Amino acid sequence: MAEFRIEHDSMGEVKVPADKYWGAQTERSHENFKIGVGIETMPREITRAFGYLKKAAAMANNTLKPEKMTAEKLKVISEACDQVISGDLNDHFPLVVWQTGSGTQSNMNANEVIANRANELAGKKLCHPNDDINMSQSSNDTFPTAMHIAAVMEVEDKLFPAIDLLTSTFSRLEKENAGIVKSGRTHLQDAVPIQFSQEISGWRTSLERDKEMLISSLPYLKQLALGGTAVGTGLNAPKGFDTEVARRVSELTGKDFVTAPNKFHALTSKDEIVFAHGALKALAADLMKIANDVRWLASGPRDGLGEIHIPENEPGSSIMPGKVNPTQCEAMTMVAVQVMGNDAAVAIGASQGNFELNVFMPVIAYNFLQSCRLLAEVMVSFNDNCAVGITANKEKMHHNLHNSLMLVTALNPYIGYENAAKTSHKAYEENISLKEACVQLGFLTPEKFDEVFHPEAMAGVTDK
Repeated sequence: MAEFRIEHDSMGEVKVPADKYWGAQTERSHENFKIGVGIETMPREITRAFGYLKKAAAMANNTLKPEKMTAEKLKVISEACDQVISGDLNDHFPLVVWQTGSGTQSNMNANEVIANRANELAGKKLCHPNDDINMSQSSNDTFPTAMHIAAVMEVEDKLFPAIDLLTSTFSRLEKENAGIVKSGRTHLQDAVPIQFSQEISGWRTSLERDKEMLISSLPYLKQLALGGTAVGTGLNAPKGFDTEVARRVSELTGKDFVTAPNKFHALTSKDEIVFAHGALKALAADLMKIANDVRWLASGPRDGLGEIHIPENEPGSSIMPGKVNPTQCEAMTMVAVQVMGNDAAVAIGASQGNFELNVFMPVIAYNFLQSCRLLAEVMVSFNDNCAVGITANKEKMHHNLHNSLMLVTALNPYIGYENAAKTSHKAYEENISLKEACVQLGFLTPEKFDEVFHPEAMAGVTDK
């Protein structure tokens, strides 16, 4: 039989599980929003951000209002917040994303858990959820602040290392495959030669550029709404609270957060998140391209392009023995699709700000953080289980290169575009070599053809 205790709020008494730190308002939300329970809880990145936020707020209040936020209160609140940050109290944050659009209930969840745990640490009823933990704040400025803290930390601490890891692998592969020439492809058709290392350099540079775009979005995410309270006027917050709390958040997280210069904008507009997620979508688009390139190049092993080998990680079919599939590529393309879908949700949610508040913040935060998490984890998985083991099938690359009709492009300076086109068509239609076609058409002698026709040189390799 479950045990309960009685908690109360402004609406009356509520039965709360005795072993949980949350209070009446959290329980009301827990009971009223049984949507996605156990699957779509408020992201733990947000919970952790609230730990930093509430600790920073208590520190700022202790500086500005020491008569209310006493040293005794600050000590136990800080200890409770540290436990929220560490994840030790995750079981006490049960609320789902699908709640009030301002995130009020998650803010109160944090207030109640921290207050009750602080009181337990103090050994007495010292802290009140609203009067102490929520001092100088409103859900309307805390939730957007938690969103920004979580977004910055996920991008810098989880996503960037994953980008760097895959970038480093591509840099190594570039060096290892320098000088290996293969057929280029445009429109999925044969094109002029390219070095495999040059192809890989395109992948590497895409990741580097995506990181640069994400970096450009961070200064906007590092502006915090905290201090605007309910509608942006800063009602009930002491003068200087906004700058002091931003300074404290920076100290606790090691990130250079600042207070938002216009709190009316900070509460209602989510344009910073939209801009940053656009860079996440750009990364997803590039990962889709890279994954598709890899699985096309590895297709076969006999009836496809077969120009590279990738690691064989698991059986690919329940009926076809020996079949192996490019599963890491498939995972990465599915993540890319999810992130692109998330971008639509983020953008539509951000467009729904009305007057002084946006009330789509939980779903915006959920999608943004999921995108960060999925992109980071899939890049690590793709790197460790696929990219590090990519090797060139030099024989197949050489065969495909010298079988390509687009090598005729090398003859343009000597016989002209139209004659080169005639040579290519004749070679294709009669299934003969370019040399045979060119000589039969009388455009070049065999000796002159050999003198000017060097496929590897077309890709900048001169020692072949």
